[in-house]
Amino acid sequence: MTDTDGHLAAVHERLRNACRRAGRNPEDVGLIAVSKRQTVAAIRDAYAAGQRAFGENYLQEGLDKQQALAELAISWHFVGPLQSNKTKAAAEHFDWVHTVDRLKIAQRLAQHRHASATDAPLDCCIQVNLSGETSKSGATAAELPELAHAVARLPGLRLRGLMTLPEPADNEADQRAPFAELRRLLEELRSEGLALDTLSMGMSADLEAAILEGATLVRIGTAVFGPRD
Repeated sequence: MTDTDGHLAAVHERLRNACRRAGRNPEDVGLIAVSKRQTVAAIRDAYAAGQRAFGENYLQEGLDKQQALAELAISWHFVGPLQSNKTKAAAEHFDWVHTVDRLKIAQRLAQHRHASATDAPLDCCIQVNLSGETSKSGATAAELPELAHAVARLPGLRLRGLMTLPEPADNEADQRAPFAELRRLLEELRSEGLALDTLSMGMSADLEAAILEGATLVRIGTAVFGPRD
């Protein structure tokens, strides 16, 4: 057994335990292994251990890894900040983009996906900044309804739900608060007629809190791969 085997097994055990506490089916929570700054060999090890969805924060790094791992049936998720000049490559080479934070980005992704060789729409989430931190991307809660309805109308995209990256918190109650708020926002959008099914939230330190509040995708890096160089 490799270190990655053991790490993945431990993460899945945490996931199952959190689902048990929440009264949820573990199969309803997907695990994205965030592989930024990890080697191609490390991704191969995780793939051999059964992991299929991987998340990248940096576009060029992700594209290089996709080329090196082209023979593997990987679902690639872009989970980092996305600049307008990077939308073409993201739309053409990723299966998901979790960090749509403004209409311009969504429009460019839709345009490039629509013109690409694939017929499949690009799955995407709107990133919501719940803490008001200026250092973090994301739409505000006030901006969200108008943005979500506009994104949902774009051809080439399939709006799946919401994503957030909250401030670190030391206890579970404080960790749960922003995740509960994101779930509330998703439910409001669904009540307005949007067919959303995804809450992308929770990382290595707070995946339990996220699952207790309804996460359907958790983005785990350190707990899967160990500390980054």
